[in-house]
Amino acid sequence: MNPFIQEVLVITALVIAVGFLVMKFVWNPRKKSSSKNCGSGSDCGCH
Repeated sequence: MNPFIQEVLVITALVIAVGFLVMKFVWNPRKKSSSKNCGSGSDCGCH
C-alpha cells in the first residue's frame, strides 16, 4: 500500500479517536447523581 495512503488513514483514525474522547469526556460530561435509590423502589438508575 502506498505510504501516503497509510499516513492519511492513520491520521484520520487518530482524529476520529481524539474527537470521540473529547465529545465523551470534555464537551458534554455526564454528571453523576447521588440521588439514585438503588436499595428500594423501581426507579433505580443502576440498570
